Amino acid sequence: MYFYAARQPILDRNKVLYAYELLFRDGLSNVFPEIDGDEATSRMIEGSQFSFGLEDFLDDKPGFINFTLETLLKKYPSMLPKEQVVIEILETVQPGKRLLAECQHLKELGYTLALDDYIHQPVWRHFYPFIDIIKIDFRNTSIDTIKKVKEAIADFPHIKLLAEKVETNEEFQQALEMGFYYFQGFFFSQPEMMQTKALSPAQMTLAELLYETSKAELDLVKITNIFQRDVSLSYKLLRYSNSSIFKRRAEIETIKQALVVLGQVELKKFLSLLFTAQISSDKPAELMRMSMTRARFAEGLASIDGKVDTGKAFLTGLMSLMDAILDEPITSVMEKLPLAKEIKDALVENSGVLADYMALIKYYEAAQWQQANQAMNQLGIASDKVPDAYHTAVQWANEQMKALGD
Repeated sequence: MYFYAARQPILDRNKVLYAYELLFRDGLSNVFPEIDGDEATSRMIEGSQFSFGLEDFLDDKPGFINFTLETLLKKYPSMLPKEQVVIEILETVQPGKRLLAECQHLKELGYTLALDDYIHQPVWRHFYPFIDIIKIDFRNTSIDTIKKVKEAIADFPHIKLLAEKVETNEEFQQALEMGFYYFQGFFFSQPEMMQTKALSPAQMTLAELLYETSKAELDLVKITNIFQRDVSLSYKLLRYSNSSIFKRRAEIETIKQALVVLGQVELKKFLSLLFTAQISSDKPAELMRMSMTRARFAEGLASIDGKVDTGKAFLTGLMSLMDAILDEPITSVMEKLPLAKEIKDALVENSGVLADYMALIKYYEAAQWQQANQAMNQLGIASDKVPDAYHTAVQWANEQMKALGD
């Protein structure tokens, strides 16, 4: 039996990561509504206890987990640390005395409570003292209804509104102006405006190194000289090569030593990550984390599939959000970078096996399990290995963010 889960980021008004919503499905072909909410919640709790640690998915952020009335009455939330979870009451739960008693009890225990896909009814007012967050489907709720909700909670300033399904920057700005405090959706991965952004000298140095390390034979002397021209870059290389990720026995002290010990594969990763981190410095950190998760996930898929070089898959995943990072079309971004034709074809033309990997990754991110299952069937990938590849990618991205000094 395999455990399937994905996560979606929840950001605050400054586009800083606040939490993740954990999304569960009972296998790739068994999607909602074929599994009921009680079983889904039970399996999520079971998985978090026995299949994986919540921190693997969440790092140090809280996780929103859906609960039905039945699972609340069974006291399942108490199995999870109150600092690590937001109790999300499903929209299918009707307001009543039993639910009110559970909300009051959980609040006394110190849990954070959220109402999912909120449908406004006057009876919810009895719950407001115990509710911290109200989630509203931003695309399917009228402005008039949102205004009514805001009026209803005016006497409860501790309640914060969360806008769900915010997919564009324009929607984010609109929700921001309407007083929403949290935002869920992939709006931060969409370009905010179409413009051309020149690369800085430091970014050009990294681009030069990316080009040099893409050659079949590394010119170690040339690469060492490029590093030595940039003190900051050299420091980062030494810091990275000495990080706990690699568990070295001895300290690395020179540029050449670091390059030799890292090897071509790890060096490519380091440079790719550093390049992405530099040009996304004024963007939400979650955009960088998402890029790294995609990179490692794509690498994992290539390793399972065996049809494409894992290094190319890694770089494809990492570059897949570059249009959002640079706020310009992916076509012009790819023209600036010395990348393999297969990578450009995947990201610009949406063609080739690498493009198929990216489609699968995006389905996984959105917990679109049925489409993910179809994509794996088309690729001929063993579906039982994919969840582990995703979990590994999430953990690795968390570690890298720490190593790169997020």
